[in-house]
Amino acid sequence: MDRLVKAEEKEVGLIFKKGQRCSTSFKLTNLMHTMSVAVYLTTTNPSLFSLNRSFSIIPPLSSSSYILLLSQPSDQPPFSTPADVVTVRTAMLPTGKAHQSDLRRLFSKPGPHVFRDAVLPVSFVGPHVAEFLISHHTQIPECGSLFKKAISGCAQSELTALLRPAIECGNEDAVSALIDAGADVNSRDSNEISLINLSVRAAKMDVLKILLASGCTPNHSVDSSVHEAAALNRVDILESLFQSFGNNMDINSVSSEGRTPIHMAALHGHIEAIQFCLSVGGNPNVWDHNGWTPLHCAASEGHLKVVECLLECSNVKYGVNREGKTAFSLAVDNGHSHLLDLLQWGDALLRAARLDDVHGLTSCIAKGAMVNRKDQNGWTPLHWAAFKGRIKSVKVLLEHGGEIDAVDDAGYTPLHCAAEAGHLQLALFFISRGSGVNLKSFEGAFLLNSESLNKDIPLDMSLHQHKTKA
Repeated sequence: MDRLVKAEEKEVGLIFKKGQRCSTSFKLTNLMHTMSVAVYLTTTNPSLFSLNRSFSIIPPLSSSSYILLLSQPSDQPPFSTPADVVTVRTAMLPTGKAHQSDLRRLFSKPGPHVFRDAVLPVSFVGPHVAEFLISHHTQIPECGSLFKKAISGCAQSELTALLRPAIECGNEDAVSALIDAGADVNSRDSNEISLINLSVRAAKMDVLKILLASGCTPNHSVDSSVHEAAALNRVDILESLFQSFGNNMDINSVSSEGRTPIHMAALHGHIEAIQFCLSVGGNPNVWDHNGWTPLHCAASEGHLKVVECLLECSNVKYGVNREGKTAFSLAVDNGHSHLLDLLQWGDALLRAARLDDVHGLTSCIAKGAMVNRKDQNGWTPLHWAAFKGRIKSVKVLLEHGGEIDAVDDAGYTPLHCAAEAGHLQLALFFISRGSGVNLKSFEGAFLLNSESLNKDIPLDMSLHQHKTKA
C-alpha cells in the first residue's frame, strides 16, 4: 500500500495579513475501508508554525480537518527556501482507539509500520502577499511562481486593485499575471483616471503595451497621458498612444493650468517631444491661464535648443504674460544670458545694422548679441548692412568678428548684397578686405570680378529674391 490517507490539496495555502496571527485549514481523508488510521503532523519550522493538533485518529473512509497557524505575526510574509512544509505520517490503528501517549510511542519508533503519506508545502496567498511580491520582485528568487500562488487566493476586486501597484512598479510579469487571473484593465480610480494614464506616468512602455494588448482604453476627458509623456520626453509612448487612439487624442488638450503637452515638454527642455507634438498638429502659440506660451516656459528654464525650435515655428517672441513679461524678460530674471541674443539682442542687432545705428550695434554686441547669427533667410547683420550700404555698420561688424564671406540660404555673401544694391564703393571695400570675388551668382547674372570693377562696368547681380526683404 502506497499511503493510508490522502490530502485534499497539494499545498497548504495560508492567507497572510500584515501584523496578524494568520491561520488556514486543510483536510486529510482516510483511504482505508475498515481500519482507522493514526496521523502525526510536523512542520519544518515549529517556531514559526503551529498545528491545532499533532496527533489524531481518522476513522475508516472519513476525513479530518486541521488548522495551521502562523504563530509569529510580521509585516511581510516569511518566505523560506526551500518552502516550509507540513509532513504527514500515518500508521494503521487496528483497535481504532488510542491515547495521545500511545500515539506518541507509536510514531517515536521508526519502522515499516509508519508511512510518510504526504509532504505539503506551505504557500502564502492573498493580496498582502501579492503586494509585497510586486514591490520586491527583483529581490526574491522565483518571484513569478510565488506571485501566481499568492493571487490564487484573491477575489477579482483584489486582483484589480493590485494592478495599480504592479503598474507603478513597472512589474510587467505581475501585470500580465493579474490580467490573466481576471483583473479589470478598464477600471478607473476615484477621479475616473485610467490605467493607461497610470502606466504613462510611471514611464513603463512594456506595461503600456500589455495594457493596450488587453483592451485597456484611456479616459480622454480626464486622462493626462499625452502631457505626462511629453513631460518625460517619451516619444515612444506618444507614438504608441497616437497609433492606438490617434482619432481620439487631442494634442492641444489643456491641463487644469491651461497648458498643452508642448508647454510641458518646453518646461522640461524636451525638444524631441516638442517635435513630435508639432508633427501631429500641436500648436506652439497657446497661452496658458497665466499668459505663458511654451516659449515663456523654455526661456524661464534656460533651454536653448527648445527656444531655438520654438522660435522657428511660433510667432509669440515678444508676447507678454499676465505680469507683462516677455520670454526675454523671464530669461533675464532667471540669469539665462545665453538666451538673450536669441530672444532680443539678435533682433536689435539686425535692426541697428539696417539703420546704420553704430551706437546700437556696439551696445547690442556689448550685451552679448552674436555678430554672425542669421535671420530666417540666412542673412547676418553684415548682409543687411551691405544691402543697405551702411559702411559704418559694416566696419563695426567686421571689427567685432563679422564673417565677411558668410553665405545665406541661397549661397550669397555680403559682397553680393552690396553689388545687388549698387553700392560700388562698399563692394570694393569688401574686396579690399579679402572677400571672395568669384562666388555663386544667380543664373544669367554676370560674375563680379576685379577687372569689371576697374573698368566701371555696371554691376548686374540680380538678387531679386533679397530685395523683398528690405
